[in-house]
Amino acid sequence: MSPAVSCVFVCHDADGRILLAKRGAGARDEPGTWDSGAGALEHGEELAEAVAREVREEYSVDPVAVEVIGVRNVLRGDPVAHWVAVVHAVLVDPAGVAIGEPGKFDELGWFTLDDLPHPLHSQLPAALALFRDRR
Repeated sequence: MSPAVSCVFVCHDADGRILLAKRGAGARDEPGTWDSGAGALEHGEELAEAVAREVREEYSVDPVAVEVIGVRNVLRGDPVAHWVAVVHAVLVDPAGVAIGEPGKFDELGWFTLDDLPHPLHSQLPAALALFRDRR
């Protein structure tokens, strides 16, 4: 299996809050957990284009600003997967945010880094560590 490239994004507002989605029964993995968002880089697509597309698909809003904040090599055993995650901080306007994929997400919420919901998706803490360290 060849590794895939994933565009991970942590959407935030101008007031120090991050946007998380509770994964639903139609999610690829870990339903019931809270996650920031991600999607596969498609053939011929630029990273920023992929992030903008995925943010629109998942949260029904266009990014205001996109910043690469890190890269992770992710190896997972159950389900078996290997991908390179390019992690982004994405500024969005909270007024436009809505669930764009109701089959995959049950709920959206704005949280501070000091007051996160539980349970978190297994890959979220590493993305949030990059988000915290970006400044």
